[in-house]
Amino acid sequence: MSELANQLSELRGRFDAAVADAPDADTLEAVRVAFLGRSGEVTLLRRGIGQLPAAQRPAAGKTINAAVEVLEAQLLEAERRLATGNFDAELAKRIDVTFPAIAPLRGSIHPIRRVMDDICAYFERHGFAVVLGPEIEPDYYNFDALNIPPDHPARDGFDSFFLTDHLLLRPHTSPMQIRTMQQHKPPVAVVTPGKCYRRDAVDARHLYQFHQCEGLLVAQGIHFGHLKGMLTGMCRELFGPDQQVRFRPSYFPFTEPSAEVDTTCPVCHGLGGTCRMCGGSGWIELGGAGMVHPNVLSEMKYDAGAVSGWAFGFGLERLAIVRYDVDDIRRFVENEPDFLQQLA
Repeated sequence: MSELANQLSELRGRFDAAVADAPDADTLEAVRVAFLGRSGEVTLLRRGIGQLPAAQRPAAGKTINAAVEVLEAQLLEAERRLATGNFDAELAKRIDVTFPAIAPLRGSIHPIRRVMDDICAYFERHGFAVVLGPEIEPDYYNFDALNIPPDHPARDGFDSFFLTDHLLLRPHTSPMQIRTMQQHKPPVAVVTPGKCYRRDAVDARHLYQFHQCEGLLVAQGIHFGHLKGMLTGMCRELFGPDQQVRFRPSYFPFTEPSAEVDTTCPVCHGLGGTCRMCGGSGWIELGGAGMVHPNVLSEMKYDAGAVSGWAFGFGLERLAIVRYDVDDIRRFVENEPDFLQQLA
């Protein structure tokens, strides 16, 4: 046993010196293999245990195992020392403060939400309240109260998602106009943004789930000129101060007179020609508008002879297509990080 102790002491001295002189991780690994590897010096000592008397073998094995634990602990400590030294060396290097930094990844407001917020902010500045409501509504609020009886052909144009015989996903945000008029007497001034649902085939201009913002103003002395002024101001708020707005005669059951609202194409600025955005017409259709039908006012127990009002409804995706010059409405819902970052 004394000879084994001498051998371990001599091995330990050479191991300590080799570890202390190791300048890098590769050299340290070579030291480990030389002393503790399968063919290393400690393995050779273990093989010599069989030559000892049987009574001495257990103690010899324990002695070698204890020495191995000490050597392995020294290796770990040396590895930590080398890693710390490398880190300190990196920190000691001169930092070039003129080198461009890595730009942080930041989130942003979705372009549809930004359009919604800007429209609501415009109307809030003019005294309108923003009202929100449920996305599932009875057919009374979606159709009947809006002068669209069950046999009216206009119902077919909505092609709605019915959940029961009389309950459906709202095809427009008009139900909140009705609920507001039921709860408040004139004057009433609200905008109603939110999700809507129609059984439309998905293509570059249509989605079965989309966003809409409607506006309603009912008070004494309200006329079509007020509607034209507000919507012209809204378009200039969204698209720039040079925007023009035109109103084309149309038909909606809940307004009379009714109009389709167009704005000058923000790409060609109304020049038309070969513009791909407006198809050469110079105009972009935004949605419908008009004076609230007297039947709707009467249904709300308003005196149609004393008050009048206007209403409009625009699809927010359509407004966003125009504002951001996007050629396909589906891009707003496909969650493309590069696309959304570009619009941010």
